[in-house]
Amino acid sequence: MPKIADGPKAAILSDQCAFTYVNRRLANRTETIITAIMSNQLTPDLLIRAYSVGLFPMAESHDDPTLYWIDPEWRGVLPLDGFHVPRSLRKAVRKGTFKVHVNKAFPDVIRACAEPTASRDDTWINDNILDAYCALHKMGCAHSIEAWLDGRLVGGLYGVSLGQAFFGESMFSRATNASKVALVHLVALLRQGGYTLLDTQFVNDHLKQFGVVEIPRERYRSDLARALAGRASLPFEADPEFIEQVLQQGDR
Repeated sequence: MPKIADGPKAAILSDQCAFTYVNRRLANRTETIITAIMSNQLTPDLLIRAYSVGLFPMAESHDDPTLYWIDPEWRGVLPLDGFHVPRSLRKAVRKGTFKVHVNKAFPDVIRACAEPTASRDDTWINDNILDAYCALHKMGCAHSIEAWLDGRLVGGLYGVSLGQAFFGESMFSRATNASKVALVHLVALLRQGGYTLLDTQFVNDHLKQFGVVEIPRERYRSDLARALAGRASLPFEADPEFIEQVLQQGDR
């Protein structure tokens, strides 16, 4: 287990959830991130409070019950007006191979995201996280964008929606370009619905190809506050005009 160093006390999310900041290297991260140990059960209300102040939960692995609140020093965001669509992906979207749905099978999407794969030995989604986000989905605050092929769910992503902010959590793919097509539709849906912030949490090589950038914590909190003060609504289906705008934006 990586060493945990004590740090300054952090905020209180609820009467049952006070915590202390620590520096820690999670197994699936390469840099030190700021985390806070949380031992009580996740609830939808607690999740909403956490996202509203810039925190999100992760587990060390899918079978580890311990949860950590994550507050990165540098946050990954995808500018909605700076989304880059690789040429091969533009062709895949325009070809219409996949049928894309919103919220048709949210529990199946998060379960698929939690499954280890050939390229991902473990995940940070444990049963506590899975149950809490399914409850948040029933409240209308968590959504899935899904790629279907011949009646089968073959890719998708899920995230949390608050105000004009959308917090992308995880994605999975069982067919070439399936999750990427879902991401294109997500960006179109967010632009169509009046969102201003797409939080990807971290930056990795996969996300960089789409234009994800890192911003410091204080700027993120400022952008988040503005987004939470506004109102947006995720459409049930992406308007073809908005999808084409996103694709043409990627052509530039």
